[in-house]
Amino acid sequence: MTQHVSRPTAPPTTSARLFYIDNLRTALMALVVIHHSVIAYSNVPSWYYLEPPTDASATLLDIVIVLNQAFFMGAFFLISALFVPGSYDRKGAGAFMRERLLRLGVPLLLWLLVIRPLATVGGYLEARDAAAQQGAELPYWEYYLQSFTPGPMWFVEVLFVFSALYVIWRLLTAAGRRASAPASGRAPGAVAIAGFTVGLALVTYLWRIAVPMGESLLGLPSPAYLPQYVALFVIGLIATRRGWLGSLSRTTGRIGFATAAVAAVGLLFVLISAPEASMGHGTTQSLLVATFETTLAVGVILGFLVLFRERLNHQGRRRRFLSEHAFTVYVIHPAVLVGLGYALRDVQAPAVAKGALLVALALPLCWAIAYLVRALPGARKVL
Repeated sequence: MTQHVSRPTAPPTTSARLFYIDNLRTALMALVVIHHSVIAYSNVPSWYYLEPPTDASATLLDIVIVLNQAFFMGAFFLISALFVPGSYDRKGAGAFMRERLLRLGVPLLLWLLVIRPLATVGGYLEARDAAAQQGAELPYWEYYLQSFTPGPMWFVEVLFVFSALYVIWRLLTAAGRRASAPASGRAPGAVAIAGFTVGLALVTYLWRIAVPMGESLLGLPSPAYLPQYVALFVIGLIATRRGWLGSLSRTTGRIGFATAAVAAVGLLFVLISAPEASMGHGTTQSLLVATFETTLAVGVILGFLVLFRERLNHQGRRRRFLSEHAFTVYVIHPAVLVGLGYALRDVQAPAVAKGALLVALALPLCWAIAYLVRALPGARKVL
């Protein structure tokens, strides 16, 4: 296929920067730091530094994790998709994919070569000592390979795949090859939103028959949510073309938050009453969980989009600083959290208190270290 096919046939249009989307991305990044901070002291053994909980307050941290997991990564995929069509229109297929490879591939390489070794050094020392007690040696490279997961950078890997699939669609379809200015269309109404929610809940339920919650797939830590990630990425692509974000009403946002609150109560009730049956395998409880989670995700995302558009659609120096360094925080935060975890391990406190302390220390420290990292020569081109 010749190169001219990938170029837009109409001049791309530019639009004012969506400061509220930048600010929402910053808030979601803070949720990522909070999420991984509290895992360390929860009943969810899925992080690089863990302390077995010694009191019932760890259940509160479990609730934070469950509710956050239901929507925050899906929201990231939607926000990421908002900027994909315009970027493709301006650059064409080849330049767009080279930019994606640079902006996603280099941070992934940084994670693999620097951040992950820092985040796993404590685990390695413990594993090495355990092996030595049995008269065996455990070189770091062997431990690195045996314990390998992409960690939080699974998001970068999946986003690159989604971007590549979008490019293929643009190249193969006549409509996709034409650049078009964003429309100022009316956002979907209540019936359309409800239909999307029901459809996504059903697909998620069916998907979890094959891939239950808690199982890994291709290194992904949460593949049970993959239908949500795909659907919200596609919604982001469509929303930016049709101008949906600007036409979401305040009523839609309020109803979204209210519906999400009800869904959160239902989700927690089902998970507490039947934790094993809720994981998947085609059970009734799994259907309820998929429905409540999807309703929660759609409601919270709608509420946040309207709230940030109406109240936080501006940036001063502080918010601009937080926004500019948010992606770097995503890349480096595991090493920061693990380091702080070891520094606080002798502190005697309830699980919820230690989680709150770690969050309070981690949030400013992550952004401070991100600033230092981005000050390195050439770092701002990829971070």
